[in-house]
Amino acid sequence: MDEHTQREFGTQRLDELMRRWNLTNHDLVLAYGTDEQLTHKQVQRARSGRKLTLNMMQKITRALNAAILLRLSSQDSPHFQPYLHRDLFCYAKGFVAADWHDPNDNLPSEQ
Repeated sequence: MDEHTQREFGTQRLDELMRRWNLTNHDLVLAYGTDEQLTHKQVQRARSGRKLTLNMMQKITRALNAAILLRLSSQDSPHFQPYLHRDLFCYAKGFVAADWHDPNDNLPSEQ
């Protein structure tokens, strides 16, 4: 395996979940806030499967969870199960490819 293939893992589950929740890269950047910086380019790299550090995977995961919570109604938000980085990235330790069930399937994705 050459160096290039070790860094590229293809489209990630993150991309699928962002589509399900109708979120854009910009939504994640805005939801993350200004305390720690998150760029559109970092989100795009995460979606497309560029290998990220554990810290960056966790940052993207926090941004996704925050963006989803902003979309949910006050009655649905208590039922939201936050995603973990291992749910979003196929190269994360503990990733489950087969038989993964989205714990938030019962929540409406469009508000």
